[in-house]
Amino acid sequence: MRYRRTTAGVFSTLLAAILAATSMPAQAHGQTAAMAQLLAEPNQVQDLTVDQADGYATLAWTPVDGATDYQIERTPVAEDGTATGASVIVGVWRPNRQVNNTEPTFADAGFAPGNRFQWRVRARLGTAAQPYSAPVSGTTNAHWGNLTIPGQNLRTQWEETLGAQYTSDVNEYAYTAAIDELSERVRVVEIGRTINNRPINMFVIGYPTPPATPEAVAATNPLLVNCNVHGNEPGDREACFIMARQLAFTDDAATLDRLSKTTMLILPTINGDGRAANSRGNSTGQDLNRDYSLIRQPETHAFVEMIRDYRPIASYDGHEYGNANTGDLPMLPPRHQNVAQGIFDESQNMIEGHMYTQGARDGWWACPYGCTGASVGLGEETILRNTLGLKNVVNSLLELRSSGGPTRPDESNTANNRRRKTYSALWTFNQFFTYHGNSVTDITRARAEAIRFQSANTGRIVFRGSRPIPAHPAPHPGDTPPPVDAPGADQILNQPPCAYKLTEAQYNGARTDGPAGRQTTVAQRLAAHGWKVIKVADGYLVPLSQPERGLVPLLLDGQAAEGLVDGERIAPTLTGTHNGPLTVSGVACLAGATVRGPIVVRPGATLIINGSSINGPVEASGAAGFVLTASTVHGPVNATGVRGPVVLVDNKTNGPVNVVNNTGVAPLVAGNTVNGPLSCTGNTRPPVNLEVANSVNGPKFSQCARL
Repeated sequence: MRYRRTTAGVFSTLLAAILAATSMPAQAHGQTAAMAQLLAEPNQVQDLTVDQADGYATLAWTPVDGATDYQIERTPVAEDGTATGASVIVGVWRPNRQVNNTEPTFADAGFAPGNRFQWRVRARLGTAAQPYSAPVSGTTNAHWGNLTIPGQNLRTQWEETLGAQYTSDVNEYAYTAAIDELSERVRVVEIGRTINNRPINMFVIGYPTPPATPEAVAATNPLLVNCNVHGNEPGDREACFIMARQLAFTDDAATLDRLSKTTMLILPTINGDGRAANSRGNSTGQDLNRDYSLIRQPETHAFVEMIRDYRPIASYDGHEYGNANTGDLPMLPPRHQNVAQGIFDESQNMIEGHMYTQGARDGWWACPYGCTGASVGLGEETILRNTLGLKNVVNSLLELRSSGGPTRPDESNTANNRRRKTYSALWTFNQFFTYHGNSVTDITRARAEAIRFQSANTGRIVFRGSRPIPAHPAPHPGDTPPPVDAPGADQILNQPPCAYKLTEAQYNGARTDGPAGRQTTVAQRLAAHGWKVIKVADGYLVPLSQPERGLVPLLLDGQAAEGLVDGERIAPTLTGTHNGPLTVSGVACLAGATVRGPIVVRPGATLIINGSSINGPVEASGAAGFVLTASTVHGPVNATGVRGPVVLVDNKTNGPVNVVNNTGVAPLVAGNTVNGPLSCTGNTRPPVNLEVANSVNGPKFSQCARL
């Protein structure tokens, strides 16, 4: 330590303070801190602590008044404290980098796990460096898992080479198969194949065992991590491999409790061909993150089918970002304006309410993607975060800053850079798992409200446009919020149709917008999305009153920015009041209507009702399709022998509801209030409710007993 003054008065003051401290042992802790403060040099950082975690160490200290920033120094040391290598500035902490600036923290990462280091921190006032803190030493955590325990002792190629090599596809398959074999908590399923015939595997993880079927998984409100869509952005993929091993073999009670209540889905490599070639796109050059709505490629087609079947309620999507001046972990919610408000809000809460706060606690700099003003993160529905939002999934993009930049100056070493990226992703995914467990009630509530809202087919349709992301919280952890692509007048449809009608050629005709030999029809793509389609005499009807309503026009309307076909808009046929019985032949659509009398749907006819009031029974027997959403019916509702879709969502029915002997796709019976019995028998496929329960004031029979 440099002595600042050498007068007798200063030494007398210090001696008196020391003698006073040693005479009062009951206050030893406070006196030790007081002594340290007395002995400190001006502007010297105090109270440095270092806590070890998986792949990083969190440094915390007491701020220095007026500090412009802080430099973090790391030195490799032996057990006796002697240096075994050069001291390096590995981090710079800036007061605008996280949401809690009164308690600075920094997540030091990039080192080889298991080594021992010493850390010091110093403030800078402008460019003038101040004295370093007292040093703190510690041994970092080794790679997760006890090497003597089968399963825990597995390591990826990336771990074994300390980040020098990424895990190859061959190593991935061996590692994946080993986890599957050694852990009863894990089932690995192949959801599809790439163009070059590489398997697209997914970990399905639950405790003590994962649910046996996709439908059973869906009932647990699962969460999903999509780890590697751009083949040359593999940092998240390596984190996913580690996380899968942790979940498969951990003994942590809190983790096992969460796994007993939900299911974790981890998709390490959707773009195996791109990863093998270290290319952004797949083997055709297609950016798969611009294909999740159109699903022209087999990889995205398989992914969307998985979403349809497993129905995750929350998700993270992993990427890397080349802007060196942004945060460690840029994130962004689904921004398309057709995303239900609750899904957007809960996604923002996950990011700003949880990730920003926990990042500030653990030392990671999370900020909105685009927080340096770059024109990124807009509202294209083809991008996964927007597609998932339109599918009522609370979710976020995750970008790992590709290079260390000014705040992490020791990443010219490639392995250091790779380790920091991967362990920051692992932190994020583990925090996501924690967030889901703590917030599942809020997530499921937002999802249920979104399904009801979308099924009601109310409000305008925006073909392309994003919600704003405000500069929040203040001070904002970044320079500027991401830009807004506000929709123009030609991108808004204020009066949405009741349905879109497609011709035979549009629906089943051959397509050329896909890889040779793997092209799919519109019919196959809509089926992958899980949308209800009604076969009518001269074509096919796709109702808007279904849970993914906000996405339907973006594919089927001629005004869409990136559509599949120019479908015919079918307007409502009745919007006012009808006195007396109503008999439907052909196609009828009621929107905001009042019918004072019974409704009968003749065999082969189609009836779609949105937001209407029916004073009498509704009978659909042998119909081509029957859709009833957001309506009130004073009387019984009978859907019997319907050949196509049956959709009953968010209705209030004063009378029994019977869903009987229908032969089409699984009837959707969700979010209804039934003042009477609910009976479902003899349907070819049992009805589903998408985990949105019905309120039934009466018995629930047979196939509807669990709805």
